[in-house]
Amino acid sequence: MAMGLEAGDYGAFMEKFELLPPQSQQQLPLHGLTFAIKDIFDISGRVTGFGNPDWARTHAPAAATSPVVLATLAAGATSVGKTVMDEMAYSINGENAHYGTPTNPCAPDRVPGGSSSGSAVAVGAKLVDFALGTDTGGSVRVPAAYCGIFGLRPSHGLVSTENVIPMSQMFDTVGWFARDLSTFSRVSNVLLPLPADNIIKQPTQFSIPKDCFEILGSLKDKTYQILNASVAKRFGSDAVDNRNLGEFVSDNVPTIGKFISNFSKSEAPSIPALSVISYVMRCLQRFHLQLIQTK
Repeated sequence: MAMGLEAGDYGAFMEKFELLPPQSQQQLPLHGLTFAIKDIFDISGRVTGFGNPDWARTHAPAAATSPVVLATLAAGATSVGKTVMDEMAYSINGENAHYGTPTNPCAPDRVPGGSSSGSAVAVGAKLVDFALGTDTGGSVRVPAAYCGIFGLRPSHGLVSTENVIPMSQMFDTVGWFARDLSTFSRVSNVLLPLPADNIIKQPTQFSIPKDCFEILGSLKDKTYQILNASVAKRFGSDAVDNRNLGEFVSDNVPTIGKFISNFSKSEAPSIPALSVISYVMRCLQRFHLQLIQTK
């Protein structure tokens, strides 16, 4: 059951407040848009709760505001509050035992996905125009898919994670949500830096791991063919790099390759390479999270 601040907010918000842009001019790229902020971003003078009441109780208010939040404000957007997240960002379901699980506006009887659950719900429920989240192992992409909206995990290091509580710095990224591509593009143009020469280079290669499509069952061949054809049409057939993920990982990371080989011999109904990589990432995330807690 969602435990929102008030009826009608789908349990998306931890705290509601207003942060106004330093100047309100119509020519600003995000003028007139409202946004929500995952409770993992620092805002000067406010405690960053990290989805856990004990964390909030034992930490002082932030001394500075996340550069990403400042950038969206400077671009003309108005923040309306902070959103619920999975406890310490360590989940993918969108559930929080302390603050309640935000209600998925797309499917109220199903989880919203996490850990950026409240941000995705706020956008999906049309409470804000866009929202900020973080993605370490799917925490923007999963709730975006579950709530039927657009979400992006940029390349690692492309968007500043300064004044964002780290979950696993090796994988942490800042991402965002929007319901429509127009708004999504406007936010992306603000947060994604252009090269110094203002020339965006076209990708030269798209790796498409065919073995991963096994998870789609009867749809695997058709989906694989459509993806190949789409990439070839847009970027040329030379850009398509068909490969086997299991073989690629085994060749480049022999230690993990042994796990994949052993997993392939088991009767587990999954993709060995994906399962092993997922397991390794969870181990690294747990290790990094423990380091954070001991500081």
